[in-house]
Amino acid sequence: MKITRILLTYSFLLAACSALSAQGIEFFHGTWAEAQEKARVEEKLIFVDAFASWCGPCKRMAASVFPQEKVGAYFNVNFINLKIDMEKPENAEFAGKFPVSAYPTLMFIDATGKLVQKAVGAKDADQLLDFAQKVIGRNDKSGDYEVAYNEGKRDPEFLLDYVRALNAAGKPSLRITNEYLGAQSDLTTDINLRFLHEGAVEADSRVFDLLLKHQSKVAALVGTEKVNARIESACKKTLKKAIEFKSEALLDEAKSKMKAGVPARAEAFAYDADMSYYSATKDVKNYLKAAQAYQKGDVKNNSARLHDLVISLLRAFPDESKVLDQAQKWSKTAAENGGMPEYYLTLAEIYKRQGNKEKALDAAENARKAMGEKDNGMGGKIDYFIRSLGE
Repeated sequence: MKITRILLTYSFLLAACSALSAQGIEFFHGTWAEAQEKARVEEKLIFVDAFASWCGPCKRMAASVFPQEKVGAYFNVNFINLKIDMEKPENAEFAGKFPVSAYPTLMFIDATGKLVQKAVGAKDADQLLDFAQKVIGRNDKSGDYEVAYNEGKRDPEFLLDYVRALNAAGKPSLRITNEYLGAQSDLTTDINLRFLHEGAVEADSRVFDLLLKHQSKVAALVGTEKVNARIESACKKTLKKAIEFKSEALLDEAKSKMKAGVPARAEAFAYDADMSYYSATKDVKNYLKAAQAYQKGDVKNNSARLHDLVISLLRAFPDESKVLDQAQKWSKTAAENGGMPEYYLTLAEIYKRQGNKEKALDAAENARKAMGEKDNGMGGKIDYFIRSLGE
C-alpha cells in the first residue's frame, strides 16, 4: 500500500508537465492548425489525447502509459502527438469539431481534419499500442503493391508509390529504394529526386548521403519543410538504432548528419539525442553532462523549461543521488523564479527522495501559498503529498 501511494504521489507530478526526454510520447506544443501543418509536411496522422484536468483515468495514462519507452518509440515515429484539454476556452473550436462524451477520448485525425478512428476510455500501454497499430494497419496499402511487385511490376512511379506505402505503414523500404536507385545513372531527374526524398528513412544509409548531396535540388522540387522533416525523421531512426545497439558511433552519426542537413535544428537535436541515449543506456555521468549542456546552452533559467528538464531527470534516474542533487538545484530555481505551485510540489518530491522531510514540507507549503485563489485540483495533491510524508 505504501509503495502504491508513493507512485500515485509521483504520478501527480508526471501528469503536471511533459518530459523532453524521448523515453515516452513527445507531445507537440503548438496549436491545432500548426499540428495539422506538421502532419501534412511529415505525412503522418495526428494522435490526440482529448482529456479534462479533473479526469482521474486521464491522469493515470499521463503518468504511467504515455511516458513508457515502448509507447514513445512507436508514437513518436508514426504520429504527431497532441494533448488537448477539452474544457479550456481556447480549445472550444476543436471541441466543437470533435465533440466527446467521456474522458479520455483518444483520436487519430489526418492532416485535413478527418477523424480516422477514436476510442473512449483509458488504455494500458499494450492496449494503446494495439489500437495505434490497427489504425496504421487500416491505412496500410503496401500489401497490394507487394503483390504487383512480386509479379514483376517495376515502373518508377509504381516503385515510388510502393516505397511511400511501406513508409506510411512503418515497414522497411530501403531494399526497394536501393534496388531502384542502384540502376539509375542520373539521380537529378524529378522522379529520382523524389525517390531520394522518400527513400532516405535512416541517416546511416547511402540513400541519406545522396539526399544530402542533392538536398537543394530535392528541396526545390518538394519544398524545404518536407526535406527538413525527412532528414530529422531519419536522424531519429538512427538514434533509435544507436540506443537499441548501444552504439555511440551511431549516436554521433545521427548528430553529425542532422548538423549537415538541418543546421538550425542540430543543436537542439544533439541535446535531446544525448539525453535520450544516456538515459536508455543508464550512463549517469554522461546523462548529467548532456543535461547540464542543454540547460546552459538552451534552457538557461527559463522556469517552465527548467521544470520540464527536472521532470526528465526524475524520469530517467528517479533514485540516483547525483541526479537528484542536480534536479534539486534546478527545481529550486524554477520554483523561486516561476512561482508556480507545480514547481514547488516537484521540489518537495525531490526533497522527499533525498530524505529531507522538513524541506519537503516547507516546499509543499510554498506550493499551497503559490496557488492563490485558483485551486484546479492542486490543493488535493498538496494535501496528499503532505500526508505521504508521515508514512
